[in-house]
Amino acid sequence: MAQPTLAPLAVPLSNRTNSGGFKTSGGTLYVSKPYRSKSTKKLRALITFAPRKSHFDITNESSGTNEFRGFFSLFWISIFIFTVRVYVRGIEATGRPLNLAFATMFSQDLVVLALSDAVLVLSTGLCVPFALALKKRWIRYYWTGMFIQHIFQTSILCAGITWTFNRRWPWVQSGFLTLHSLVMIMKMHSYMTVNGQLQRATIQSEKTLELLRRATESAGGWESALHEAKLRRIEAEAAASTGSESLANTPNAIPGTPDVPEGSTTSYTDTATASALRRRLAKVSQATDGNISVTDISTQRAGDGRTGPSFVPHPLVDHPEPHIAELANEYSELQSELTSPGPAYVTWPHNISLKNFALYQLVPTLVYELEYPRTDKYVLCFCQDGHRHLKEISRIRPIYVFEKTVRSFCH
Repeated sequence: MAQPTLAPLAVPLSNRTNSGGFKTSGGTLYVSKPYRSKSTKKLRALITFAPRKSHFDITNESSGTNEFRGFFSLFWISIFIFTVRVYVRGIEATGRPLNLAFATMFSQDLVVLALSDAVLVLSTGLCVPFALALKKRWIRYYWTGMFIQHIFQTSILCAGITWTFNRRWPWVQSGFLTLHSLVMIMKMHSYMTVNGQLQRATIQSEKTLELLRRATESAGGWESALHEAKLRRIEAEAAASTGSESLANTPNAIPGTPDVPEGSTTSYTDTATASALRRRLAKVSQATDGNISVTDISTQRAGDGRTGPSFVPHPLVDHPEPHIAELANEYSELQSELTSPGPAYVTWPHNISLKNFALYQLVPTLVYELEYPRTDKYVLCFCQDGHRHLKEISRIRPIYVFEKTVRSFCH
């Protein structure tokens, strides 16, 4: 079987792989030339997405070629020898491999430490009322919200440090509460800043939409401008379809199904759609210098329970008048900032809730996002009427987590 090949495009080689694929943030995207399979004479194209392998994947060939691999191995061998040495000296000195004096020190005033840490974590929940105030436009993030944010964060840090001095704790308890206060402040700062930036993007998008409506008045009105943009879009798709048909009629059509990389996902489409996708990828690759962002497609919107496809640019981006198309592009970019990349496509301000903030606190990250990636698992459930259906839930893969943890220490 033939390897997937792409039609020649005027795209910088640095943005393409050696096999002709498009580099994206999550992997490599291939769009094959039209081909005919053995079972049917109908022309179609194959779209293949090969996920990017992380540095800690076992199947990643480049992981074993790290020039510092020997230093990493030597480091962990030294740690093992040092641990054995500590055990031996402990047995010689006290008859036990480990001295538990440190554990005794850590357990001192343990109940008060736990309560103090719980109050610290619960106090971060005040970020949610702050975000709600931004949502309802009671305050503007610039500069009122930013002033309140820094006053709040400074107060939390000073309260934590003052409390450790008043309790006269050993360095273990004092260091733990102080460091945890710093971590909570960083998480609070990210949450409040992101919501503040999104409030600003919302206000800016509303102003841009108003300018766009005014600009369409000189083009016959809003409905007339939408109609012209729709007609131009249809003409562009027809031109792309004509180009793909001429390409399909050439003797370069591939006989048989193309090969796909291992571990990739594939889908079939008609030649017109494949040609339009190829041209679109080439255009985006040139505009973003190869930094193409690809997300999964989902029809479920979180937060408000609405269903719909992923983010779609404003229809007026295809308007023939450059000024209107430029404003529509600016509005589309601002709207894309307000929506997560998927799969739930959470839109600001539907993310603002105590549940969302609690989930953010449990996620091991200091950077707040509207949505975090999940591993989905389908389980068979039984309804009250006796029917069975598949239910999608999120799960944690312990073996996968263990594998990545071990690989991180081995590299």
